[in-house]
Amino acid sequence: YLRKLWFEIRKDFGSQATDFSQWWLTKADADIYSVSEDTEFVHKAWAEASEKIGKIKYNMLADPAGKLARMFDVLDEDAGQAYRGVFIVDPDGKIQSYTINNMGIGRSADEILRTLQAAQFVREHGDRVCPANWKPGQDSIKPSLDLVGKL
Repeated sequence: YLRKLWFEIRKDFGSQATDFSQWWLTKADADIYSVSEDTEFVHKAWAEASEKIGKIKYNMLADPAGKLARMFDVLDEDAGQAYRGVFIVDPDGKIQSYTINNMGIGRSADEILRTLQAAQFVREHGDRVCPANWKPGQDSIKPSLDLVGKL
């Protein structure tokens, strides 16, 4: 199953970081890393200044030089800021899903979790696919020529 979920947070750190932290310990069977262009000292200051951010249990990585943001192609060089990206990476290091939002568009922890669970399901059941809006416990599809034109 998938063990890594990478996402970059730049603006609106507090609301999204705490949204992600609410389901991380209970629902996401994955390693989670948040990455921002701020330094570890800024992360520490956030944790000390905000009770919600102080409770975050996943790893927060500092990328002040933008190396990871460039590697994942989410850095807006002109603005000097990283777009909001979510990357679901499998144990083999292959990206299974990614979403990149503009700076002002927030993300949904519920949708990221659903996508992560679908990627985990497909990895475990390689002959099955998850239809739109699939959630754990729902029926999956076994691809077949018999389904062409019927879905």
